[in-house]
Amino acid sequence: MKTTVIRMAFALSQELAGRGVTAVAATPGFLRSEWMLDHLGVTEANWREAATKVPEFIASETPMLVGRSVAAIAADPDAERKNGRVFASWDLAEEGASIGWGGGR
Repeated sequence: MKTTVIRMAFALSQELAGRGVTAVAATPGFLRSEWMLDHLGVTEANWREAATKVPEFIASETPMLVGRSVAAIAADPDAERKNGRVFASWDLAEEGASIGWGGGR
């Protein structure tokens, strides 16, 4: 599925070239989704407690990070340079933080 989305972003970038459209794929890391919170018996308020059961969960990210990353691309006047590529949410967050949009996990 992930590969399909990445290929779609590339294909759209080619098909829509020259029309002012930027097509990218964004991939999240270990997502702290509602399902994961429910599965681990925690809430967004106390999610860190789940790291006692699943240590890797401490590196999870909120779905808002992906949303903020996409919003940062949309607001970027040079977004076209990203056309047809795939980006990890944490890379976009670092880039966004460097320009002051307040990203973070």
